[in-house]
Amino acid sequence: MTDSKRRRSLMAASALLGSVLMLSACSGGGKASAGGGDSSQAKADAAAAKKSSEAQITITPKDGSDNASINNSAAVTVAKGTLTGVQMTTQDGKAVAGQLSADKHSWKPTGRLDRSTTYKVAAEATDSQGRVAHENASFTTVSPANSFIGTYTPDADSTVGVGMPVSINFDKAITNKAAVQKGITVTSSSGQEVVGHWFGANRLDFRPEQYWKEGSTVTLKLALDGVEGASGLYGVQQKTVTFHIGRNQVSYVDAKTKQMKVTQDGKVVKTIPISAGSPEHTTYEGQMVISEKFTQTRMNGATVGFTDSDGKGEYDIKDVPHAMRLTSSGTFIHGNYWGAPSVFGSVNTSHGCVGLQDVKGAGDKNMPAAWFYNNSLVGDVVVIQNTGDKTVQPDNGLNGWNMNWAQWKAGSAA
Repeated sequence: MTDSKRRRSLMAASALLGSVLMLSACSGGGKASAGGGDSSQAKADAAAAKKSSEAQITITPKDGSDNASINNSAAVTVAKGTLTGVQMTTQDGKAVAGQLSADKHSWKPTGRLDRSTTYKVAAEATDSQGRVAHENASFTTVSPANSFIGTYTPDADSTVGVGMPVSINFDKAITNKAAVQKGITVTSSSGQEVVGHWFGANRLDFRPEQYWKEGSTVTLKLALDGVEGASGLYGVQQKTVTFHIGRNQVSYVDAKTKQMKVTQDGKVVKTIPISAGSPEHTTYEGQMVISEKFTQTRMNGATVGFTDSDGKGEYDIKDVPHAMRLTSSGTFIHGNYWGAPSVFGSVNTSHGCVGLQDVKGAGDKNMPAAWFYNNSLVGDVVVIQNTGDKTVQPDNGLNGWNMNWAQWKAGSAA
């Protein structure tokens, strides 16, 4: 064979081989249709779909959430199936107790979660054919730095006097006052209208126009969970508390006559001689609410600005008997054992408090101070008159009654 014939034969063979290779690369291997509906992968997908559970598990908060609520955010629900197991743990493995609903369609923790904590949730459910589904999620609850709490008074289930406001002090400044106030409701079984009033950015008090109706029950509902009180600052409280209003007792201190008339339901039940603030240290005037009671307490003048030239208090009495606080700045109505009996009803001698005759140790129940202490409740009103001093500021203690109703309502953000 000549060289030219040999070259033509090789070229023809190469062309034939290339055609075969090209056909093999593009054919797809046989009879399968262009859509691939009968391919082995499609069959595998179809088989897997038949084996998959129809149960659809939802975990809230969604995976990766932060600033989650510590009250209501955590929950597991299922559609088209029933829950067969839920495990919730902290990041370090501590289990969280929960409750499965009777129909096995939902699960929730039985207690409040901790702040600044990462939780993991693993849930399992089955559908009507017994096929199992799984879902997992992790979330982090709101931190103390990104949440606020309100400390309230009075205490739950307590019995208080007719002047006791609901006072809430927030641990962070509130700028979105309307949203926070909307999340708080105060109602009375008496049907009295109750309105909130803001004192600055951290305190919100509630009261009716007149004193609470004696014998009524007041309900405070905090629904602040998730409420944004300021930018990036969320509430975490959700609870309802009640307290009760006792008999109507209002006492009237007259610094001019140096007498106190104690009234119940508008009738005078006892008159007690007193000694109010001296002309140099007059007592505030106005309606004041008893906010604390102490059988005995220490009173040091240095803590309220009464000091000698050496910087020490003008007085430091370590066992003042039967003391009841009227203002946060230090005004009390209390027993006095160091003054002569002739002082009471005759001379105003104190540094601004109202003194009643008493004995050292608070052990004589027959003393006027002991009687008044034993017959007074936190929340009772003491009205102080004719001292020559100014009216106490409404936010100095629980003394919002010194604002008229229009002024009070003007401080509402609702």
